[in-house]
Amino acid sequence: MRKLAIFLALIPPLVALYLLYTGSLSLFELALAIIIATVISYLFSSALISRPGRLYNPIRWAWALIFAILYLTVVEAKAHLSVLKLIFVPSRARPAIVRIPYSVESDYAITLIANSITNTPGTVVVDVDEERKYFYVHWIRATDLTEEGAKREVSELFERYARRIFE
Repeated sequence: MRKLAIFLALIPPLVALYLLYTGSLSLFELALAIIIATVISYLFSSALISRPGRLYNPIRWAWALIFAILYLTVVEAKAHLSVLKLIFVPSRARPAIVRIPYSVESDYAITLIANSITNTPGTVVVDVDEERKYFYVHWIRATDLTEEGAKREVSELFERYARRIFE
């Protein structure tokens, strides 16, 4: 019964995602979306979802939307401006690899944080130590080399939202 719930829980979001990306609501596209979503759900649902009830929690979706808007506007704009300044004044660059602790548990939360760091200009996660719970991040303008300072500057915001969305 649990496997069926997990299988069925994944189909509607996959159909919605397919229709969103195709930009079409034709009967053909809807039928194709359902077929593709069913196949993908059958193949991957047990690996992707452990608790299907969380998938439809509107509070988690709201936090994800808030994070996406914040990340794609404010965070990215600040990072791009910072890197742009480094292009014109390269002496301000202080590249370093810093160790940043994290406290989230789920693989999805860890992945969200690592991807957010890597997609932000000027930082890239080069390694994740899951046993000791550290990210190793190459930071183009390292302003604070301490673990606490680096976390505050690089990943604290991402971790806060990852916790609200996935844990």
